[in-house]
Amino acid sequence: MVMVKVLTLSVIIFSVSAYFIYKTQLIGWVIFALGWLCIGSLLLFKITIKNVWPDIIFGLIDNGVLAILAVIGGAIAGVAGAIIGGAVGNAITDGIAGVFEGHMAERLREKEISEERTMLGSSIGKMAGCLLGAGAVLIIVSLLNIKF
Repeated sequence: MVMVKVLTLSVIIFSVSAYFIYKTQLIGWVIFALGWLCIGSLLLFKITIKNVWPDIIFGLIDNGVLAILAVIGGAIAGVAGAIIGGAVGNAITDGIAGVFEGHMAERLREKEISEERTMLGSSIGKMAGCLLGAGAVLIIVSLLNIKF
């Protein structure tokens, strides 16, 4: 049942983002809004946001930095640069984001706040953070009128 929920949300996210793919002035806003759709689905599935806060932080840092590296790679070397920036950036940002995720989880435990994670909560929390992080970067890139 968890996989069906995650796949359904993934199909919605992919379909909406694919529809707006050539609208570069809007795509950051669309991706950011899709992140909020994921947050809303957490509430729908009765998952407390504070329980998945480390996952959201992971996603924000992971895809936020990844988007920056992909835009830089694309500006330097086109599609191949964006792919390399994304692939290498993903490896780097997973490590960096893991530090922040772990730190946040430790702080919550120190404060005796349950950060118990479930498959669904962790999955959608990371998805939400990733979309919010990438969306925010693309909004800034668009506002700065950087071509990508």
